[in-house]
Amino acid sequence: MAEAPVEEPAEDGATTVWLTGLPASGKSALGELLTRQISARGQDAEFISSGRIRRTPLGASLGFSRDDRDTNVRRHAFAARLLVKHGVAAVVSAVSPYAGTRGEIREQLDRFLLVYVSTPASACVEQDRTGNWARALRGEIRNFTGVDGPYEAPEAPDVVVDLSSLALDEAAARIMAALEARSWVPPESLSEDDQNIARQLGAHGYGD
Repeated sequence: MAEAPVEEPAEDGATTVWLTGLPASGKSALGELLTRQISARGQDAEFISSGRIRRTPLGASLGFSRDDRDTNVRRHAFAARLLVKHGVAAVVSAVSPYAGTRGEIREQLDRFLLVYVSTPASACVEQDRTGNWARALRGEIRNFTGVDGPYEAPEAPDVVVDLSSLALDEAAARIMAALEARSWVPPESLSEDDQNIARQLGAHGYGD
């Protein structure tokens, strides 16, 4: 039987981490933390936030219809491709509610980690600081994901984190572990004390 091909390590910065989930599920806070953690490994990384883009001229004209949401998501993917092309890891936070659109994006990006932030709607409502959930529940925003707009949960995400039951750092640790397992981020550097301990253990035959 032929051996399985060995996965080659990624080029520096050639990774996209895509965070999908309901509005106010904690994606942005998680994305910002992941961006800092990837950068701390010595790999350039940038955070792309749907909420931020909607507050700029690039996204201010977009509503919450399916076409507008898909346009918004494809703009995120375009920005991610540009970053990856130039050796910068892209961490994207976007509701991206439609499975088909997420699948298209996955095909466009070679090293793509899909993270489902599965925080339930009840928790999203409680922690929403924008007021959008409340307005949507009152009928003031139409086609709002989780209220009268659909969210197609990923069937086979690479990582699942529920931020109503997981601390932010625990969720980030799961995602970083998935990236490490794929050799898509540099290994974490040991402190000088840890390096000394490792050398001492190695000298006594405990290095393997």
